[in-house]
Formats: sequence, structure tokens, C-alpha cells
Amino acid sequence: MFDTMTLTKAFGALCGALLFFLLGGWAAESLYHVGGDDEVQGYVLITEDADSEAEEEEVIEVAFADVYATADAAAGERLWRQCQACHALNGTDGVGPHLNGVVDRPKHSVDGFNYSDALLALEGAWTPENISNFIANPRAYAQGTAMSYAGMRDIEDRANLIAYLATTE
Repeated sequence: MFDTMTLTKAFGALCGALLFFLLGGWAAESLYHVGGDDEVQGYVLITEDADSEAEEEEVIEVAFADVYATADAAAGERLWRQCQACHALNGTDGVGPHLNGVVDRPKHSVDGFNYSDALLALEGAWTPENISNFIANPRAYAQGTAMSYAGMRDIEDRANLIAYLATTE
């Protein structure tokens, strides 16, 4: 059953498979390798002002009030779909409290809703700026909040969503 030819073929197949994986690993390493500790990649470009350090780009921060003033409630309605899983606009509470009339409403003021201790510790009203800061990063705004939303990074999206929420009473 196992003669010399069968064993030679099996050994050849094993060596061929190992060679295939070795060459595949080598090709992948050369394709995706970005350099080692002693290698410098890139080109040196000599400019007229080679001795001066590169100027840092200024990050222009736009005030939320300016973005909110030009917000589009229709675009915010499309963004509302992200919130619908936990919140409602018809006055009923779900996993989260209802959000109709939330703009300028006092914080933790929905009767019968079981707010987390983190939200109960907050004072004031849900101004557009406060809502924006909260939905940008809920866990940073109210550490210990039960809200599991990761956050909405784009300031224009937050302004549009809040403009839409301001239209729901």
C-alpha cells in the first residue's frame, strides 16, 4: 500500500505546501512592510527654507452656536433613525426617555423614567450646546451613564439632529 513512490509523492506535496506558504509569507511581508527601526522611507525634499521647522496647521474650531444657526432639520430627521432604537417622539419612554420637547427641557425631568445616577447628578437644562456635548460622547459628558451610544462626532450632524428635535414638541 505505501510504496516508495507514494511516500515520495506525499513528501513532495508536503515540501510544495511549505514552499507555497513560505513564498506567500515573503510576498505578503514585502507588500505590507513599512520599514524597520533602522530604515528611513520617503524622499528628502530640499526647499528654500530647509532650516526652519514646518509650521503646524491651525485647526479651526467652529462654535456650535454658529453651526446650529444654519442647521437643517430635514437632515436631522434622517439622523433621528439612529436614536429611534431607544427613544421615541410620541411622549412614551422606551429604553431611553422620550425626546419630544427635549431642547431647553430641564435635565432628568421626564416623570417616571429611571435615570442613571450620572444623569441625575447633572444640573440645568438640555440646551442645544449641552445636547451636542452629550451626544458627541455620552460617557465623557456623564461618566457612568447607562446610555450605550458611542457618540456622533460630526458637529454638523449634531446640529441638524438637535434642530430636528427642536421642532418636535
